[in-house]
Amino acid sequence: QVQLVESGGGLVQPGGSLRLSCAASGSGSASAMGWYRQAPGKQRELVATITSGGGTNYGDSVKGRFTIDRDNAKNTVYLQMNSLKPEDTAVYYCNAIYSGTYSDVPYEYDFWGQGTQVTVSS
Repeated sequence: QVQLVESGGGLVQPGGSLRLSCAASGSGSASAMGWYRQAPGKQRELVATITSGGGTNYGDSVKGRFTIDRDNAKNTVYLQMNSLKPEDTAVYYCNAIYSGTYSDVPYEYDFWGQGTQVTVSS
């Protein structure tokens, strides 16, 4: 079983920065890791993802402001958030996908963290 432990959320003023971390416990290395967020009354949306090879994907609303990276040796993903706006306020969830084959049978498992609150307000 994989557990994802998030840290780094908090309260920040508009224009400020925060850095989120998410460490995955358990054996194996995630095929992809990423961050999603959910604001009150809204659906969960993509923030950013990164593959084990370093390929990244960003939601349109955060492009140019947020940067995702990962340390494969530590099975940890980071999200650097700059130029934060009030509309970035949400609970941010870490996600990890483990995929591969076992006895020639493909598998894919999806894990989520408990979420960390990010509030952007003056």
